[in-house]
Amino acid sequence: MPATPRVPLLKRIPPGVWTALGWCAGLAITMLMRFRLPGQEEADAYRTALLSTAKWEGWALLALGTAMTLAGSALLRRRPLWALALMLAGSISGTSALSVSAIPLPQFLAVNLTLYFIAASRPRRTGVIAVSMALFTLVGFLAVRVLSGWGIGTTTGLIVALTAVIAWLVGHSAHQAREYAAKSRAQAAAQAVTAERLRIARELHDMVAHTIGIVALQAGAARRVIDTRPELAREALGEVENASRETLSGLRRMLGVLRRAEPGHAPEAPPLDPALGLADIDLLAERTTAAGVRVEVRWRGERRPLPPEIGMSAYRIVQEAVTNVVRHAGTRSCQVTVDCQDEELAIEVLDSGPGPGRTGDTGFGLLGMRERVGLLHGEFSAAPRPEGGFRVAARLPVPAGVR
Repeated sequence: MPATPRVPLLKRIPPGVWTALGWCAGLAITMLMRFRLPGQEEADAYRTALLSTAKWEGWALLALGTAMTLAGSALLRRRPLWALALMLAGSISGTSALSVSAIPLPQFLAVNLTLYFIAASRPRRTGVIAVSMALFTLVGFLAVRVLSGWGIGTTTGLIVALTAVIAWLVGHSAHQAREYAAKSRAQAAAQAVTAERLRIARELHDMVAHTIGIVALQAGAARRVIDTRPELAREALGEVENASRETLSGLRRMLGVLRRAEPGHAPEAPPLDPALGLADIDLLAERTTAAGVRVEVRWRGERRPLPPEIGMSAYRIVQEAVTNVVRHAGTRSCQVTVDCQDEELAIEVLDSGPGPGRTGDTGFGLLGMRERVGLLHGEFSAAPRPEGGFRVAARLPVPAGVR
């Protein structure tokens, strides 16, 4: 069993660690803005009175905000909304220490990361509640300042609110992409299982239907001559035994492969029998002729090695068409033509029996042949002939590398 690939390093970092790092990065940016850096005429923001060395209240509020944010980071995986509430309180506490007119973006980085993780990993309802909490906090902070008669930073508040909505949208988009990928994988797995079942059903149908047809003919012949020509009855019963043994061997081989498949993995495709291909059409004709329906095989073109799937499909198409002649046509002969052309393999099976048309047959023989040809991107037709009888025709394209 192949080893499971390791998860990328960044994906192994818990969400709570990211939010804690976001808060620390916001604090670092906030502190840098209080100093004039090289190349600047003045600092981006002036030192506030609360963060001066003489005012311990500002540092206490900043420490309280840090503690609440780190506590929220620890709770993020288990209680996401409670974690968000703690981080929102921490952003307000950190902003109060700065004495600014609106919650600045550096103090909201941890909240934005939390919004992303909640929207990406939780149900949509939880994500909507989370972004609503964040927006309500931003509006509430500005409303308190207005009611207190203080100035507000409307532009800063709008920018921070926009970043919160964007963080939620990106997380929600990631959540939808993950759900879509999971559904696609489940659908692909279901389609693979269905395709495998159909393939096995086709093999079983082709194997069993032909054998049952031959067995029915040989058993009927044996019953008619068992009293007058016992040696012929013995030969017919021998053919019944051989056909039954071959089919039983094929069934056991297929079931054995299916039972060996490991749990949780798609079953290994039963290997194509290398003895089944164009070379076996003559043997198929001999067995069917011996059973009482004469099959005349005509070869055209130059016979050459073909890919196993083409040879196998050609054999199964001829086998199923001949089986339909035996079961439905009501005639004692049919004609098989195999034309080996450069770009395609053409197959035609004709009979002149008075049997009913088989396009409306309730069985799966014609459907199975059509599916085989369709999988190889070929052409298939099956219809009654104007002069009487039935015609099955298939064209299988030969890959360019084999021509």
